[in-house]
Amino acid sequence: MKFFIDTANLAQIKEAQALGILDGVTTNPSLMAKEGITGHDNVINHYKAICDLVEGDVSAEVIATDFDNMVKEGEILAALDSKIVVKVPMIAEGIKAIKYFSSKGIKTNCTLVFSSGQALLAAKVGATYVSPFIGRLDDVATDGLTLIEDIRMIYDNYNFDTQILAASVRHPMHIINCAKIGADVITGPLSAMSALMKHPLTDSGLAQFLADHAKAAGK
Repeated sequence: MKFFIDTANLAQIKEAQALGILDGVTTNPSLMAKEGITGHDNVINHYKAICDLVEGDVSAEVIATDFDNMVKEGEILAALDSKIVVKVPMIAEGIKAIKYFSSKGIKTNCTLVFSSGQALLAAKVGATYVSPFIGRLDDVATDGLTLIEDIRMIYDNYNFDTQILAASVRHPMHIINCAKIGADVITGPLSAMSALMKHPLTDSGLAQFLADHAKAAGK
């Protein structure tokens, strides 16, 4: 399973990179705004800065909702770096744009996916990644993990190359359950990834080992 961090914060990206677990980055306009990054040139420069930090794919989202402008924005983004994956919303114009990008060899991430039917369409037009938002489904009393299971079954049935990128991951059990189901990628906050390292028995066991060593060293 690949671990992508869902942020535009360079410090968090560096921290995940230092841990050795980072495979890529996903971003969106909301995350950019959260970091105070506004204006076309500033956003473009920030994408470049992220690409300079990581070795894996970096999802950069188009703002347009019509085919022509999606293509225009997507081509500008893709030209920034070979790591860029053009993030396109799951709407009719987006499906057309993904088909176009696929024909040009441009990587894509179909975002805002909430049903297996949407995921099937994204795979049909050659999306590199499909992003089902499991946390947001949980927020409306729908099991997001069931959607991952359904997409995994469909993709395996037809040997689609599209990778399942479980998005809107909120906590470590989301990550564990996505790994059990067979999601190709998860994207979420650094806190959810870091929480995988934590267990009270690890802490108490280490404390005991250190205490025992101190006693032995003092003899």
